[in-house]
Amino acid sequence: MRRLLRAAAVAAVAVAFCGQALAQDYPTRTVTLIVPYPPGGGVDAMARVVAEKLAAVLGQQVVVDNRAGGSGLIGTRVVIKSAPDGYTLFLGHTGSIAINPSLYTNAGFDPRKDFAPIGLIASMPVALLAYPSFPAKTIGEVVTIAKSAGPNFNIGTSAVGTGGYLTAELFKSVTRIDATIIPYKGTAQVMNDLLGNHVPIAFGVLPPALGNLQAGTLRAIAVLAPARFSLLRDVPTANESGLPGFESVLHYGLLAPAGTPQPIIERLNRALRVVVDSDDVKQRILAEGGDPLTSTPEDYAKDIDGEETKWGTLVRKLNLKVE
Repeated sequence: MRRLLRAAAVAAVAVAFCGQALAQDYPTRTVTLIVPYPPGGGVDAMARVVAEKLAAVLGQQVVVDNRAGGSGLIGTRVVIKSAPDGYTLFLGHTGSIAINPSLYTNAGFDPRKDFAPIGLIASMPVALLAYPSFPAKTIGEVVTIAKSAGPNFNIGTSAVGTGGYLTAELFKSVTRIDATIIPYKGTAQVMNDLLGNHVPIAFGVLPPALGNLQAGTLRAIAVLAPARFSLLRDVPTANESGLPGFESVLHYGLLAPAGTPQPIIERLNRALRVVVDSDDVKQRILAEGGDPLTSTPEDYAKDIDGEETKWGTLVRKLNLKVE
């Protein structure tokens, strides 16, 4: 028995030593950062901010790889099946990590077991956006128009399972309107149809819309956050715009496949903190429509658990399961 215990102790020390040695050398080649959505959306924008600066801190190139399809499931599964060696990372957000596992009956993954959280990067509020000539100026007025139009009233969102999509479903449930949600493959497509006045309003994150909002070719009716956004001080919150308590804020973070050695996770967390804490990246995240966040891997794991519980409960309450 003593021999077995001694052997186990030696093995544990050897594993820890190897992991630390691996982390000291890591990375020795290009790191791939997978984004499970098309280029041009909020997740893609956040990934490119992080990849550029993370590469400088790590001393190796970090390449963004857009693996779109299946409302984020294709890219998510690619990461889960990748070698847990720190060379394939995942830019996760509320839609892919906290919504999809409950929304899709065939999601095929558990965010608590299939990923190794590295750290949070940012939070980003969803906004209610409109074509400039749309008559409603407040959420209350949007509800009045939508109730009058019934199913003929269209709401644009990004793909089924994203934060924008589920926010629209929550909006319908809370306001009891019978509008039609039109999900697009990506946020860029939503913006194109909103700019073309093919849909009167849309729920989405701010990065793809900021330039058009500043140019006046789009209009923000409300930001669905507890406080006004720093770059859009004139845009009220939902609380101020006729729908008290209506909030939708997405969280962004960096993850690796489950089983990635802890020393590598800690190395990446330290690097990510340096990146997000830099003034340059803070300003870029703000410019992209988000608020910078940092965390330990453990705190990010708790965040994932809380967000999945919150959105999963809503999915089940609204019976939004998708085959």
